[in-house]
Amino acid sequence: MQLREATDADWDALWPLFHAIVHRGDTYAIDPNISKADGQRLWLTQPLKTFLVEDEGQLLGTYYLKTNQPGPGSHVCNCGYMVAPEARGRGLATLMCQHSLSLARQLGYRAMQFNFVATSNSGAVRLWHKLGFDTVGRLPGAFAHPKLGWIDALVMHQSLTSRRHDPN
Repeated sequence: MQLREATDADWDALWPLFHAIVHRGDTYAIDPNISKADGQRLWLTQPLKTFLVEDEGQLLGTYYLKTNQPGPGSHVCNCGYMVAPEARGRGLATLMCQHSLSLARQLGYRAMQFNFVATSNSGAVRLWHKLGFDTVGRLPGAFAHPKLGWIDALVMHQSLTSRRHDPN
């Protein structure tokens, strides 16, 4: 398995994974009908860095890292992770999260925050807790799940200045 930084040239290969996950509408607060060009801006252009996980030329996962808020909030980063359905259960989300935490520290961020984690995404919630994230807020009925209706979204946070939660 190889984890490498993505380039604009990777978007055609990344689009089917991105589109399939976003189109389901059950984990990301992204318009399920987002255009390919808007998806590229959101996942590749706007973030500070985007990475891909590949195995023998097959795209298995991706993540981005970006500054969460400008100005006085620019010391906190945000990430988004996607794993191809056929690659689930192989530790890719753990690999990408640990990589992103290490990279965020190298880049000088003081914290990582996930702004909007759907409570129905229980596997992700469990993993983020295991990797040292705390749930610091609950947004009641904030996520319009296509099957479950109005569900809560979580705000999750990890300090990067304390070694207390360092998974490395």
